[in-house]
Amino acid sequence: MMKSYIAEFVGTALLLAIVAGSGIMGDTLAGGNAAVALLGNSIATGAGLYVLIVLLGPISGAHFNPVVSLMFWKLGHLDLKKLITYWACQFSGAIVGIWITHLMFGLAIMQESAKERTGLGIWASELISTLVLLSVIRIGDQGTKDKVPMLVALTVTAGYWFTSSTFFANPAVAVARSMTNTFVGIAPLDVPGFVIAEMIAALIIVLFFCKATK
Repeated sequence: MMKSYIAEFVGTALLLAIVAGSGIMGDTLAGGNAAVALLGNSIATGAGLYVLIVLLGPISGAHFNPVVSLMFWKLGHLDLKKLITYWACQFSGAIVGIWITHLMFGLAIMQESAKERTGLGIWASELISTLVLLSVIRIGDQGTKDKVPMLVALTVTAGYWFTSSTFFANPAVAVARSMTNTFVGIAPLDVPGFVIAEMIAALIIVLFFCKATK
């Protein structure tokens, strides 16, 4: 049990380090070209996510995301206590991942993002992003479990580019990214809009497309 909690904490921390670190590196090396920065950010995130899911999936399921854990709770894979502990590990791990990134790049550890990400289009994007991510996981888990790491990694990589919100689809990620004033940041005031959109999508999946298996 403890191994699964550690895996969720460490996995989520590393995911945020990959997201934020590649964002900082891409933005620095791109010389102001946002498209090049986003390309580096998306490729690194997809590649890192694939590795994390393959290695930690057998230990914890490699959720790294509160809405993914909510879906698997509904399916009967987690009890309520484990769900809540997973959430605690994911949120705390995500924040620690941001702090580790700041440390690696010699930045102030405690930051607040000034990057605005708000509006109907952005919120609709997060709703759709989360619906897509959870659907890919749900369908993949039913028929092609061995391909889920690749499916999720490719979906997230593509999501950076086909959504206006750049495919957060993760409340823990949204909260943590409000704590970095770098390429991947989101202003704290904009986080509730993201989280609400993500939770609405999760509830749609949970209520209409998930039936407990045990």
